[in-house]
Parts: sequence; structure tokens; C-alpha cells
Amino acid sequence: MRKDNSPWFWIPLLNFASGFPYAIIISVSVIMYKSLGISNEDIGVYTSLLYLPWVLKPLWSPFIDLYATKRKWFLAMQLVIAVAFLIVGLTIPMSNFFVLSLAIFWIAAFASASNDVASDGFYMLALAKEQQSFFLGIRSTFYRLSMLTANGLIVILGGFLEQKYGDKSKAWSYTMIIVALLMVFLTIYNFFNTPKVEETKITTERENNQSFGVVFKTFFQKKQIGLVLAFILLFRLGESQLLKMLTPFLIDEKIKGGMGLTTEDVGIIYGTFGVAALVIGGILGGIAISKGGLRKWMLPMFLAMHLPIIGFILLSNFHPESVYYVYATVIAEQFGYGFGFAAFMMFLIYVADGESKTSHYSIATGFMALGMMLPGMLSGFIQEYLGYGNFFIWVFLATIPGLILSRFLIFPADFGKKLEQEKTN
Repeated sequence: MRKDNSPWFWIPLLNFASGFPYAIIISVSVIMYKSLGISNEDIGVYTSLLYLPWVLKPLWSPFIDLYATKRKWFLAMQLVIAVAFLIVGLTIPMSNFFVLSLAIFWIAAFASASNDVASDGFYMLALAKEQQSFFLGIRSTFYRLSMLTANGLIVILGGFLEQKYGDKSKAWSYTMIIVALLMVFLTIYNFFNTPKVEETKITTERENNQSFGVVFKTFFQKKQIGLVLAFILLFRLGESQLLKMLTPFLIDEKIKGGMGLTTEDVGIIYGTFGVAALVIGGILGGIAISKGGLRKWMLPMFLAMHLPIIGFILLSNFHPESVYYVYATVIAEQFGYGFGFAAFMMFLIYVADGESKTSHYSIATGFMALGMMLPGMLSGFIQEYLGYGNFFIWVFLATIPGLILSRFLIFPADFGKKLEQEKTN
């Protein structure tokens, strides 16, 4: 393999291989389990626990720096993910598929989180700083495209096979086997196209790992750290529950309070048009912050992120016959999410700024994942108790604490102005 491989040959699919398994594990698994008859309570609890590897990622990321090369790490982890998805596909026809597939998804989640760490580190090692800035947008674009592929095309495939075979277990078994084959292709492609960059900073990396305790400690010595952590944990309180119960709401029959859509419908509406709106919203959010700074745009962007939840309150109470109301609501919610989430991630970049910013950013995103995991675990129970109509009202109210806390955060008014947006998970 050439050592001077152009970044255009390896950056797109390396980042695709980072986002794709994350979307399968966190999002597509919800659709699959709902289609296979798993209750909302179990979906909420057990698929939310799959966030845990991303919560704990900062604790074992130094191990990845210390042993072997990052290239060896991400290739090995991508292969593990492929094998895991294959095994999930083979377990689905079994009577105890839920427990078995969750256990394998758990392994895949740890491999996926490790793949993220190694891929991000490889990116910084293989490219000069000026190249890193240039390719940030490319990384983000292909990460988003991987989400579109998983939440859109893969879900559409699952829905198509459900209709073709009339057997949901067989349909999702074949779907997961195809997902595994796609991961095998990505692994092989990355093996032949990523450059064999030598680790030239092993000594420095080991010193950094040895002082990781100090790095971890300094994170908790940052200004307003108590308020900052409360904000990070509570800001996504409503969203974390919405994400887990939105798909069940779309699929459940109207007699149960849902919209009665097919799996294929969800793939088209939520995974295709929704993700497209998410990408556009994210791009515009980044442009807005780069023009006016984070302080100017934080509140408007957060409101844009949360107000579309009102659309789901209306859907769950009036159940309109036309599917175009669902299209409009999902597109508005996903656009607002992409637009508003840019502000949240820019604030995390501010929190991590300074020495050890890579490690501190990893710690901050770990707390962010924790804020998604814990409420998500309870979402199914809350939804079953309240019903969909009242559940979405609760989700909307749950966004208020984060909005209130955001008004007390102190940071430079022009932070983020003319800064490049960074790729996030």
C-alpha cells in the first residue's frame, strides 16, 4: 500500500465506518426490536444501556494510545463489529434472541467506541494541521451520510424484506447479515487505503497516559464546572427520551396511540428525509455560529431544537390521516435538532479548550452520553404510564431545565466565530 495515499481515498470511508455501526447499535436496534415485538419498557432500558461504552470511553482511551498503532486498532475493531453484526443476524431466529442479540450489540458497542477513539487519533496523526482543518467538513459529511444509510436505507431494506417474506424474524436476520457484509467491505477498504503512518510520538503518548489522572483532575477544576456538568447532563433530558420512543410511536397502531406506520415508512420518513434535514440544519447551525458567535445564537438555536416537539404533541392527540403531517413534523424536528445541536457541541468545545483539550473533550462527551443513557432507560416506563400524548408533553417540559441553566453559563460572546465545526458522535 502506498504511504502517500491521498486523504480523499481514506477519510470518507474511515468516518463512514465510525458513524454507521453507532447508528445501527443506537437507532436501528430500536426499530428492529419494536418490529420484533419487544415492549417499549424493555426497548427504553436495554437499548439505552448500549450508550454505556461511549460514556466510559474516556477511561480506556489512553489504553488505545499506549498499545499498538491506531490503524491496527480501528481495523481490528471494525472487524469485530462486522463479526458481531453477523452473529446478531444469526441469533434473531432463536427463541431467546433478545438477550443474545443485546449481549452481542454490547460487544459491538465497545468495539465501536474504541473504533471512534482510534479513528480520531489516526486522523490527527496522519494529517498536517492545515489538512485537518480542510478535511473537518469531509469527515462530518460522511459521518452524517453513514447515519442516513443506517437509519434510512437499512431500515427501508428491513421493511421491504418484512413485506417480501411475511416473516419479521427472517427479514431482520437477513438485514443484519447484510449490515455485517457492509462492515466487512469497509474494513477491507480501510485496510488497503489508509496509510501506514508510523507512531512517531510513542514516548509522548506514554507520558500523557501516565499523567491521565492529572488530566482527569484538571477537567473538574474548570470554571463553573458544577453548573457546566449539570447543564451537560440535563440539556438532553427531553431529547434522550424522545429518541427512544419516537420510532415506537410511529410504528404502534393508532388504537395504541401510535401512527400505525410500517417499518419501510419509518425508514423513508425518519431515516431519509429526517436525516437530510438534520444535515442541513447542522450545516446552517455551524454557519450561524461562525458568523455571529455562540452567545448570540445559543438561545435561538436551543429553542429551534426543542419547539418542534410540539408537533409530536399534536400528532399524538389528533392522529391526522395524511402521512404528510408526519413528514412535516419529523423534518421540522430533525432540522431543529441539527441546527440547535451545533450550539451545544460548540459549547463542549469551549469547555474542553486549553491544555489536554482532546482528553477533556472526550470526558465532556462521556457526560453527554450519560445524560442520554439514564433518561432513555426510563423512557419506556414513562411512556407506558402516561400514554403517547402526555408523554410528549412531558418530553417538552423536560427541555426547560437545560434552557434555564444555559442562561447562567459564562463564556466569551464571540466564541465560535469563524471557527471550523468539529465532527462529533
